[in-house]
Amino acid sequence: MYAVIKTGGKQYKVAAGQKLKIESLPAEVGAEVTLDQVLLVADGDALKVGAPLLAGATVTATVLSHGRGEKIKIFKMRRRKHYRKTQGHRQNYTEIQVVGISA
Repeated sequence: MYAVIKTGGKQYKVAAGQKLKIESLPAEVGAEVTLDQVLLVADGDALKVGAPLLAGATVTATVLSHGRGEKIKIFKMRRRKHYRKTQGHRQNYTEIQVVGISA
């Protein structure tokens, strides 16, 4: 059984027991979070697709940790103009473990 959820402007395919890093959530470590923006739930051959969201479907997950991702370097340059600009960015994330899927 798996589901496709939407959180933080991105879509993720999740299954029970899976760990994944998503956009930062305002939840304490060890807390249970309910993700209710479910787009699709598949159980074997049975497939339920929402338009766009599936009514009554939820995904429960436990917050494992919070952190910051790898540094992304942004380099801008205009040739022959002596213009160079370097920036860096680290995105915050929340690591969760999916406990269950209910449809």
